[in-house]
Amino acid sequence: MQEVNDCFRKVKKDYFKFISSQETKKDKFKNKEKMIKSFLIPVSFWISKRVNKKKPLIIGLAGGQGSGKTTISSILTLILQKYFKLNVFKVSIDDFYKTRKDRKLLSKNKHPLLMTRGVPGTHDIDLMLGFFKKIKDKNFKSLQIPKFDKAIDDRCSKSLWHKIKTKPDVVIFEGWCVGARAQSSSQLKKPINSLEKVYDQGVEWRDHVNNQLKTKYKTLFNQLDGLLYLKAKNFNLLRKWRLKQERKLWAQTKNKKNLKIMSSGDIVNFMQTYQRITQQMFKDAIKSSSIIMNLNSKHQIQKIKFKK
Repeated sequence: MQEVNDCFRKVKKDYFKFISSQETKKDKFKNKEKMIKSFLIPVSFWISKRVNKKKPLIIGLAGGQGSGKTTISSILTLILQKYFKLNVFKVSIDDFYKTRKDRKLLSKNKHPLLMTRGVPGTHDIDLMLGFFKKIKDKNFKSLQIPKFDKAIDDRCSKSLWHKIKTKPDVVIFEGWCVGARAQSSSQLKKPINSLEKVYDQGVEWRDHVNNQLKTKYKTLFNQLDGLLYLKAKNFNLLRKWRLKQERKLWAQTKNKKNLKIMSSGDIVNFMQTYQRITQQMFKDAIKSSSIIMNLNSKHQIQKIKFKK
């Protein structure tokens, strides 16, 4: 407990400043001190003990849409840098989405639903595997990787891309489907929502996404040294949180033009593309994760389980 208190004293100023930057008048974080002391500092100690200075430790952080992955990964990064003096690079699988142009091509050649970013098959896997390979290189120099702008549904211009100038000690790789596993062919047959029922009657889309998980994404996720999983109680809660997230994005960018911000109806449809894998992860990720953070209905970490 002494270690936790010592760590908290060193990071609390930056932590509260960050939390404040994430709050709005309507949405305030509750139990801020408990969240960092009981959950996120212990997770940071767990990560720091596994660091090997010879090669970067790659930690996956998964959780359904709107579960708080970006916030949690930002706080973990803050603690690891400030208290443990580690060089941490945090990146989202979202930054590796294929461009709008590439997804347009994919939607013509494979299935119209692949125009919608999100599911396995809409990311540039070769780019991600190349990224992992380069950061492990003994002769690492510097690296630039894409940054994706959801407000325009495309990659940012190259001048805004992530620049990695020194080899990281830790990489936090976050994303809703990080660590996801493929389903069996029989599981794919029955549609689980109206989107699958209406737009994927021949099961081609589901089949393509599932094959991606079986092959390329399996290779990608095998690169992880550990997986942290944010587990929500159910899919309906995630939908509610995701709607709140979009309202926040709208408030931040309302004066800009040509944005692809979604309406509530768009979000509901969008999340149906995520539903099958998210619900499967409720079962699979519990078995394969190193750490499970259970979230309550108020969007707070309720309890944590260290498995590996």
